[in-house]
Amino acid sequence: MEEHEKGREAFADEDAYRLHALRHSTAHIMAEAIGKVFPGAKFGIGPAIEDGFYYDVDVGRPVTEGDLAAIEDEMKLVVKRNSPFQRREVTMEEAQTIFVDQPFKLELISSLEGQLTVFDQGGFTDLCRGPHVPRTGNAKHFKLLKVSGAFWRGDQTKPQLQRIYGTVFPTREALDQYLFRLEEAKKRDHRRVGSAMGLFMFHEYAPGAPFWLPKGEVVWHILSEAMRGLLLGEGYIAVRTPMLFDKALFEESGHWSHYRNNMFCVEKHEDGEEHPRTFSLKPMNCPSHMLIFRHQKRSYRDLPMRIHDQGVLHRDELRGALGGLTRVRQLSQDDAHLFCMPEQVEAEVDALLKLVDRVYTPLGLPYRCKLSTRPADKLGDDDLWDAAEGALKAALEKNGLPYKLNAGDGAFYGPKIDIDVVDALGRAWQCATVQLDYQLPRRFKLSYVGADNQDHTPVVVHRAIFGSFERFLGILIEHFNGQFPMWLAPEQVRVMTVSEKSEPWGREVAAALEAAGVRVHLDISADKIGAKIREAHAMKPVYYVVIGEKEQEQHTVSVKGRANADLGGMSVEAFVALCVADSKVPF
Repeated sequence: MEEHEKGREAFADEDAYRLHALRHSTAHIMAEAIGKVFPGAKFGIGPAIEDGFYYDVDVGRPVTEGDLAAIEDEMKLVVKRNSPFQRREVTMEEAQTIFVDQPFKLELISSLEGQLTVFDQGGFTDLCRGPHVPRTGNAKHFKLLKVSGAFWRGDQTKPQLQRIYGTVFPTREALDQYLFRLEEAKKRDHRRVGSAMGLFMFHEYAPGAPFWLPKGEVVWHILSEAMRGLLLGEGYIAVRTPMLFDKALFEESGHWSHYRNNMFCVEKHEDGEEHPRTFSLKPMNCPSHMLIFRHQKRSYRDLPMRIHDQGVLHRDELRGALGGLTRVRQLSQDDAHLFCMPEQVEAEVDALLKLVDRVYTPLGLPYRCKLSTRPADKLGDDDLWDAAEGALKAALEKNGLPYKLNAGDGAFYGPKIDIDVVDALGRAWQCATVQLDYQLPRRFKLSYVGADNQDHTPVVVHRAIFGSFERFLGILIEHFNGQFPMWLAPEQVRVMTVSEKSEPWGREVAAALEAAGVRVHLDISADKIGAKIREAHAMKPVYYVVIGEKEQEQHTVSVKGRANADLGGMSVEAFVALCVADSKVPF
């Protein structure tokens, strides 16, 4: 059967289920068209995904943009034919006969048992569970989008196929709106905007690790300090932990057996040792925070103990999966681990959900929650899981937060709440997470002395609000299209002189702003004012100040905001006060 397929129960409502069926069906229509354009094509899988569908294929050569147009033309003919999707059950032997010249399908068949199902659509038959729309004519409003590489079944030892992506919607209007958002997303791509603004760069000598340029470092530092200040006011303690650890730490935590393939490791001969020791750059902070808690005797009076760490992490992501700031190998998180008594869990989660709202709402980022419950391979007994899931549900309901239930999608060590932010283009990005952990404290033999003078095991809450700074900044660049709010803008004000005569006053204005802590760039070049303004727009400051002879004589400033909003002339003192007021961090 095709991978990634879902039953009706996995969808929030009937509309979501029908859209999934439409996209799945259109993947089959595309596969038939691919077979017409590329006779002898070998087919992998073709599932519906969020916002569309894809099919993995081997056609013997790279697929071009021109090929996509030809495939679309063939798809239109299949749609016009309006054939029914017909399901039939087949035996293993029958399936092997149907797909005798399709090696990837045969591999799938060999991994299955019992009776199988196929779907026929008149000109194409596929191994499939469904669901599908009634007829090919239901899939009128589609568009093919792009081609990428994909290893068969995600295994790098297997052949690399081409993954052709497309999308489809029930109406032309919905498709047009989606395509408009895609074009807008290209314009807002943080790699393009961030590069143009001089925020960051990448180099092939350090794949997946951003270089934060001066303006980008300013934004990174502002976010970092804003979160540090917020958390220190909420009872957190800040720590810094080593970057390089002996593998023994990760063996104790369990990450060595579960996460080894995503870790950067080195071997080193220590003095006097016959065999090399294996070290790893830390991919997460939690094991080192367990050591900090275990470092000394703890009392129930010390709890909750909230440890915050913005240290550098490294994760060995596949090079082909790297994508600007949103998928990197070197990152820092606004990471924290809350060590608490079981009876404190609900209050801590409640406070975290309030913290999420306090941070996201001023940024104009609506959010939605997902509650992931016990998986089949869970550790711990059901009573423990009942209490943990109950605490998360109670906190969500207390805060009036609707949530989607992801049954069985929790971590093996405990349930979690994942929070998606929705950006200005309506795209969802998973950022904040709140995870309950009953297992690491036991693996590290953590304990505290309770009011009964007995030793007890704490519960650990893993949480992040931004997630990684890198990914969150990538999201913010696209959300704001580089036009950061005043408090976050790397260049808040650009002061531009009209001529050499107004340079002295321009320097005084810039100095007054700098003295008040405003981030200002002074342009006293010989360029004409029109050219200066055009250059300024690329840097996206919040305010543009033009200094001419009139301003020089009157000791005033002429101010414009974004979108050429004319604030008129004002005194330097009034403008400085305006900038200072606008620069306040909103959380």
